[in-house]
This record gives sequence, structure tokens and C-alpha cells, in this order.
Amino acid sequence: KTDMHRPKLSHCNHVSVLSPQICKKDFEGFKKLFHRFLQVKGPSVEWPKINRPPEDSIQPYEKIREKGLPENVANSLNKLVVVKLNGGLGTSMGCKGPKSLISVRNENTFLDLTVQQIEHLNKTYNTDVPLVLMNSFNTDEDTRKILQKYTHHRVKIHTFNQSRYPRINKESLLPVAKDMGLVGESADGWYPPGHGDIYASFYNSGLLEQLIAEGKEYIFVSNIDNLGATVDLHILNHLVSQPNGKRCEFIMEVTDKTRADVKGGTLIQYEGKLRLLEIAQVPKAHVDEFKSVSKFKIFNTNNLWISLAAIKRLQEQNAMDMEIIVNPKTLNGGLNVIQLETAVGAAIKCFDNALGINVPRSRFLPVKTTSDLLLVMSNLYSLEAGSLTMSEKREFPTTPHVKLGSSFTKVQEYLIRFESIPDMLELDHLTVSGDVTFGKNVSLKGTVIIIANHGDRIDIPAGSMLENKIVSGNLRILDH
Repeated sequence: KTDMHRPKLSHCNHVSVLSPQICKKDFEGFKKLFHRFLQVKGPSVEWPKINRPPEDSIQPYEKIREKGLPENVANSLNKLVVVKLNGGLGTSMGCKGPKSLISVRNENTFLDLTVQQIEHLNKTYNTDVPLVLMNSFNTDEDTRKILQKYTHHRVKIHTFNQSRYPRINKESLLPVAKDMGLVGESADGWYPPGHGDIYASFYNSGLLEQLIAEGKEYIFVSNIDNLGATVDLHILNHLVSQPNGKRCEFIMEVTDKTRADVKGGTLIQYEGKLRLLEIAQVPKAHVDEFKSVSKFKIFNTNNLWISLAAIKRLQEQNAMDMEIIVNPKTLNGGLNVIQLETAVGAAIKCFDNALGINVPRSRFLPVKTTSDLLLVMSNLYSLEAGSLTMSEKREFPTTPHVKLGSSFTKVQEYLIRFESIPDMLELDHLTVSGDVTFGKNVSLKGTVIIIANHGDRIDIPAGSMLENKIVSGNLRILDH
């Protein structure tokens, strides 16, 4: 391999060696955010001023696709950097350590699948698309240990850390932490301030400058647990092929809301700008209206395409303006605290010629719970070069609605309850509650509801086929 193709691991601002510069930058960032928090009175939007976005500000994906692809796709790809938001832990699924290291399919983790996707691109088009991971102090150390295993993959991997801000006592508005340490008493005193912190952290790390110097122009940002967020060549081509004077600096991929997505942020027109409206910003009296699928038809997938030069400009002009999300938490000892956070998509209003693209639902495949995990592990999807695609044998494009009860919440418990993942190609709806286990080669079709009452247990026997069935009570089928 030539040097060009050998992955380089570069790491900016590690938490394990918190330099005074980093502490200073974090503190300055926090001070700015806290100052804004103290000034803001009342909701950040005035409901009567909210308008639907103009027709041309949210384009259907089909229209972007119709343009076709240029002969030299590699030229566009060489201007791209893939950024994955990797600050989260797997605690909601009962796992320790970074969420990106949970196995999702054939022993592959979220991170494995991401590396495979980008490596496949680089090999197919003979390009050099790097992967950048935005870690938090919670995930940095474990992630960096694991990165060694990709040394011989054809993808350069860089990391940088998002900021570390102090949690604030809800009553006194004073920081909870007593010192800079992350262990002992102060362990609970710190938090990563949401993915809106990407702009400042990326800029402060020096990595943004470095990538611009290497000729990179756009980043594609997504959550590492969204398995549908692969590099889309049509969207990239749309960005790169625009006239210089009217260059689009920010694309947000949105998709149609279903009843399951009523809380997702949506795009609105506000004071002449395209803007992201999150449920946290909605006045209480209008929450039901916000959740209505008819008024706000689309939601933000958090797949974003952003100009690097524009991030640099906005950071240097101190013009990055994102609404503050006040996230209340209760610490183990019962202390009520608040965390001030921002969301990466909220900056859309700061960029020139921002655009929404209404993409197919398949580009939004987040794995937040074991119910989501069941879907992506099943035969509903096939895996190729790190990308999951809906099986052609599935007759309708929507995914089944799956609700697994509390006995399945933790990945470890969930895995024990399935001897093998059921055939779900013809499933519409599955609800499982209580102490239920599944034997090998079970097939589920239509609507299946399985409820084991408290103290009872239901074992679905190997080879069973359940179609439009309700199973309840106590069922143990024994071989005789």
C-alpha cells in the first residue's frame, strides 16, 4: 500500500490529558452558553410567527436523484469528510461503554459497519474519504483503544472531543463539581453539552483547518446509531455541482413523520429563515399541534451536510446561534441539576441557502432500543459492505412496529430470550410483554401479541408460525 492509503490516526484534545488550553476553551464556551441562558426569558419562538417552509426550501429526494451522477464521482467524494456523533453511552440498552461498540449484526458493531461503508467507497472509487469521530469524555478512551483494529483498513480515522461543561444546581444555579476531576465526588458534575457543540469543538481542535487545507469542502454528519445514514452520492453531487454564488452551505435530510415520530424536530420558516423547531421550544399550549402529523409533516433525521468553510466563517465571526435546550436531570443522591445543551441542526438558520431534502425513510434507521435492534438483526434487512438494505422479499416498504417489554430492555437479557431471530418478513406489529422466550426458527406474521402475566412464563416453541395471534397466560410446551 502506498502511504496515501495507510490510515493515520490523529487525536485532538484528549480528556485523559486535560491541558489548561482545553479547560480554558471549555470554560469560555460554557460561560457564553450560561450567559445566554440567563438572558433568555420565555420561549425562543413566538407561535404566531411560525410558517410552513416555502415549497422549494424542502426538495423531494427524487428531484435531486433525477440529476444523475457525473462521470467522475471521485472528484466529489474527495471533497467529503464523514463525521459520526460518538458521544453517547450504551446505558439505555444496559451496556457499559460507548454505544458505538455494541454488536448490531453478525458481530459487527456500529463502528465496524461505519468503517466498512467508507472503506467500500474508498476502494470502489479510489478515493480518500476520512472518518471523523466526535467523542465525549465518556467515550473517548474506549473508542481510541478500539481504533487500533482498523489500522490496515483503507480509511483515515480522526477523533476530536466535544466540550466538557459543568452541571448546574437547579436551585442555586451554581456548578455541582468541586474540581476538574472525572472520578470520585465530581464524576457526576460534568456532561457533554449536546451535539450542537460540534462546531466549536471541531474548530478548536484544529482538525477543521487541517481538513480544509487537505481540500475537503463538506462534512456529512450523522448519529453513529443511525444505520441508514450512509454517504448518498446524489446529495453530495447536488452540493458540489451548484453555482458558486448560490452555494448551499447546509442540507438537512428530513423524512415523513409517522405516529412514532411525533416528537421529532421539524423545519419551519421563521423570520424569513429556514429553522429547526424542537419539541422543547414549543409553548405548552401548542404541543399537540406540534405533534400533529398533518400540520408538521416531516422531521429531522439528523443527517446533515455542511460546508466546512462556512463553519469556519461562522465560528470566527462568533455568529453561530443555536437555541439552548435546558435538560433537567436528577443525580444519584437526588440532587436536581440542569444541563445546558444545543442541537447540531439548530444552526441551520445561520447558514446561507440552507435546504431540506425529503429522503426515503430507509435513511433513518436508528437503534435506540432492543426493539430497534430486533429489526436490524432480522431477515428484514440484508447487509452488504457495511450497509443495511430492506430485503426485496418484504412486500411493503414500512418496517413493522415492534414493542418489547421491560424483560428485553438490556441487550444481554434480550439475546438470551431469542434462540434465533424470528422470520419477520411478513410482520406488521409485534408486542411482547413479560417473561417470554423464543425458540429457533420462529416465524411471525401480521399482528402478533404475546403477553405473559406476572409470575407466568411463555416459551414460543421452535419452528412455530404465529400469524395474527394473541398469546397470553402461561404457555410452556414440552417435548414428550
